[in-house]
Amino acid sequence: MQERSWYVIQCKAKESFRAAENLENQGYRVFHPYIQVEKMRQGKIRLVDEPLFPYYLFIHLSDVADNWRPLRSTRGVLKLVSFGQTPVKVEDELISQLQERINPEPQDYLKAGDQVLIEEGPFKGLNAIFQSKKGEERVILLLNLLQKQQRLEVPVKSVKPLK
Repeated sequence: MQERSWYVIQCKAKESFRAAENLENQGYRVFHPYIQVEKMRQGKIRLVDEPLFPYYLFIHLSDVADNWRPLRSTRGVLKLVSFGQTPVKVEDELISQLQERINPEPQDYLKAGDQVLIEEGPFKGLNAIFQSKKGEERVILLLNLLQKQQRLEVPVKSVKPLK
C-alpha cells in the first residue's frame, strides 16, 4: 500500500468549488472545508456556502502511485503550494481535526441582540436592535422612541448590521 499525504492546492479566485469538483471527477480525494453563512442576496437572506479557507483546498496524494501532472491543468487550480520545489505536506491529524470541527449549522446573518442601522423608510439613519426574522423578507427590530422600546417590522433589505 502506498503512503499517502495531504497537500495544499491554491485555487484561482472564487473557483475553489469548481477546482474541488473537477479534481474529484478525475478520481482524486479532496477535502474542501466550507461553512454555510446567511447572506443578503437580492433583498432576501439566503444560505450561501463559503470556503473556510478561501483560495485553498486539500488533496490526498501518493508520492509514487498518483499522477500529479493533471493537477496543473485542472480548471480552477492555480498551483500546488510548495516551498521551493517541495510540495507542502499537511499532517493527517490536522485534517482529521478540521473534518470533525466543521460546523454544518448555518451562521446567522443577524442574531438576536445585534445592533443594526435602518437604511430606508421613515426611520432611516436610526440604530435599532435586531429581535427576530419574520419569513425571508422581513425582520422585527426594537427601536428606542420616546424613552420606550418599540417593536418595528421592516423589510430585511432596509437593515444593515453594525459590526
